[in-house]
Amino acid sequence: MSTTPGPTPPFPATGRRVLVSGASRGLGRALARAFADNGDRVAVHFGSREQEARATLDSLAGDGHVLVGGDLSDPAGAKDVADRSADALGGIDVLVNNAAVNLPHPPATTSYEDWSALWQRHVTVNLLATANLSHLAAHRMADQGTGGRIVNIGSRGAFRGEPDHPAYGATKAAVHALGQSLAVALAPQGIAVASVAPGFFATERVAHRLGGAEGAAIRAQSPFGRAGTAEEIAAAVLWLASPLAEWASGAVLDLNGASHLRT
Repeated sequence: MSTTPGPTPPFPATGRRVLVSGASRGLGRALARAFADNGDRVAVHFGSREQEARATLDSLAGDGHVLVGGDLSDPAGAKDVADRSADALGGIDVLVNNAAVNLPHPPATTSYEDWSALWQRHVTVNLLATANLSHLAAHRMADQGTGGRIVNIGSRGAFRGEPDHPAYGATKAAVHALGQSLAVALAPQGIAVASVAPGFFATERVAHRLGGAEGAAIRAQSPFGRAGTAEEIAAAVLWLASPLAEWASGAVLDLNGASHLRT
């Protein structure tokens, strides 16, 4: 992949080839829908939730979308997902690194065996899979010669700490740092890289928490008195993947309803 600076190639506003990892439900589903509604074609990736991923695929506007299963924690699996997505779509213009795990492991009560295994799982899925997919997609984009976009889903927890999920917070901080390194490295290819750092937002996975005893406290984290929505996060990602967002490359965009203000 050449690193010689040159003029920024044209980047399309619609009709793009988009790979969304972890798109079977929740934010991944909202992301896939946002790009499909924009007129893009989407590779809907899933790890193990094929039925839910098919529901995502069936809900997308337009046509030309594809379902791609694969284990991103395995480098060979990540390459297979990238290759099959590019083959099915005819290339990759946008990568959204959404796939992640977030499993509790409070330091005071987690055994060492579980602690070390859970750290390994978080690093493998949240960080290494993101790095591997980004490398694979960036080379595709460079070979295509029209630039591209990579958007990483980070977290507010990278900045405020996650006492019961420290590996999640640490790997999301690493994802932010990775995105900034890639933003500098890939700019000569016309590839912009940015990240978003969402706070708490509502999905089916956390519906029980919002509807339970802690719901009021969660909503009170934001001065707006509510949780965010997956659609709000997806709208920001869609903009960061747009032609007009090239100058946001390297940014980490806070999306937390003023619940945590960085200094």
